[in-house]
Amino acid sequence: MELIQNLALAGGLSWASGLRLYLTVFAVGLLAKFGYVHLPPSLDILSNPIVLSVAGVLCVIEFLADKIPYVDSAWDSIQTFIRIPAGALLAMDAINSNDPIIATVTALLGGSLTGMTHATKAGSRALINTSPEPVSNIAASLSEEGLLVTGGWLVFAHPAVFIGLLCGFIVLMFWMLPKLWRGIKSVLGSIGKVSKVQS
Repeated sequence: MELIQNLALAGGLSWASGLRLYLTVFAVGLLAKFGYVHLPPSLDILSNPIVLSVAGVLCVIEFLADKIPYVDSAWDSIQTFIRIPAGALLAMDAINSNDPIIATVTALLGGSLTGMTHATKAGSRALINTSPEPVSNIAASLSEEGLLVTGGWLVFAHPAVFIGLLCGFIVLMFWMLPKLWRGIKSVLGSIGKVSKVQS
């Protein structure tokens, strides 16, 4: 049972980091600080007041940036270099193994999951930004936050259920990513044609 909980925690932190890294760190750290969840000793740092303060400030910035068209995509592009290594590190610390092979494999898998989630989110938001109204951005952002809260609850309350849903989500991402890439290429191609006509 402990193995399932650790796998759910590692997978959950990696997946959630691809959506909202700072909210993930802040929420999990705060819940651990007040004793609502129990984390491995290697993740005790998340409940440190300095870490909570920095994560909280960045969480507010990300919450606002994620609701504004084009600002959200600019934010996501910067976060590519932060979310993926952070997701790998959180997954490795969640497993908390002294075996360097297990730790390395966990970091590689965790970083890959974070990267896939981040790419799916960023690609979806880039396509949504082609719509001129801001409502779809706000709706997408709030949906992601709702998904994050639900997934976080499942990680701690029903880890086996979360693992099953995560496997389904990974299959969905493999299906979605090529379609998102084709959609983005199509939009960029259309913009390029319009630019040539205007010039």
